[in-house]
Amino acid sequence: MEHPLLSTIVAGLVAAFICGFAAKKLHLPAIVGYLLAGMLLGPYTPGFVADAETAKQLAEIGIILLMFGVGLHFSFADLLRVQQIAVPGAFFQMLIATLLGGAMGVAMGFDWTSSLLFGFSLSVASTIVLLRALEQRSLLQEESGKIAVGWLIVEDIVMVLALVLLPVLANVLDPATDIGARDILREVFAVLLKIGGFFALMLVVGRRLLPPLLVAIAQMRSRELTTLGTLAIALGFAYLAYTVFGASFALGAFLAGLVLSESDIGYKAAEQSLPMRDAFAVLFFVSVGMLFDPMIVYKHPLLVLATLLTIILGKSMAALIITRVFRQSKEISWTIAFSLAQIGEFSFILGVMAVGLGLMSETLYSLILAGALLSIAINPLLFAVLDRHLKRKTKPL
Repeated sequence: MEHPLLSTIVAGLVAAFICGFAAKKLHLPAIVGYLLAGMLLGPYTPGFVADAETAKQLAEIGIILLMFGVGLHFSFADLLRVQQIAVPGAFFQMLIATLLGGAMGVAMGFDWTSSLLFGFSLSVASTIVLLRALEQRSLLQEESGKIAVGWLIVEDIVMVLALVLLPVLANVLDPATDIGARDILREVFAVLLKIGGFFALMLVVGRRLLPPLLVAIAQMRSRELTTLGTLAIALGFAYLAYTVFGASFALGAFLAGLVLSESDIGYKAAEQSLPMRDAFAVLFFVSVGMLFDPMIVYKHPLLVLATLLTIILGKSMAALIITRVFRQSKEISWTIAFSLAQIGEFSFILGVMAVGLGLMSETLYSLILAGALLSIAINPLLFAVLDRHLKRKTKPL
């Protein structure tokens, strides 16, 4: 292919716009359209096929900027306000989803490692879908919204740690390496020590260096420089985390967003980079869709249905059980359950890493994507039923 970078960006953005526009017209989340756009550009459908390697590189940038956005909106204060229910609730729901998905994978004939990773990828909800669903119903400042966001924060923390330790797991399971229990503990400790060092650097240096730097940039009164400076911080710290500390790009970007979110000027500057972040996030979803084989729905309809039921029924029932144990009202319990009854970007990131490290098969990854597409598409319908039952008004986004 001539000019693979240009062709992939143009085709990806045009297809994403068309499919995203169509999805919104059908009252579906735009993410569904972006994933379908990637599927249309992928090798499993006829017509134009985008360059997979180029798409993968663009997806890396998309992951970095997505994680930067997660860190930017991360709030320990929000978590502490609802920690009594959010922490046990998130762990309980993630455990149930992991076990259900793991049992399903083993029943399909996959090993326990792949199966549990498959189940684990089904356990975390999409930040974008959840926040927009709550915002549309003006619930972000309500008790149900605060619990759901705190719940999601716990899931995000667990997923960030999992992404850090995933390469260690791949190294341990590699038949070519002879590693004992002591070696495993030493390697895990070394990784966590490096991550701790990077985290300390971000908190100490980042807090002292970044705010004055952003003030200096703001004094230039240049919107372009502000956006460029914010992106340089996100990408620069991601690269630093990877090359110097041996951490993932995603973790570096997440911590950069976390540090910037602590100061007003940092948060405002980062918010100005939203259009650029959104564009690369779209390319990330497109690249994810390119890996999806739609034939899996035809070849394994029961497996797709089982995956979907794990996401919608398994996670919802777990959320309902734990919220009722903590004596939340039916309205709050059902709102939280439906908010979390879908999967998204963290599931994709984990799946992409697991496939790349040889820890997960393409079949399981396609099931994750099928479950994501269907659960995200069904989520508004679940909320519509609940809104009608509660006579709750919504606003368009």
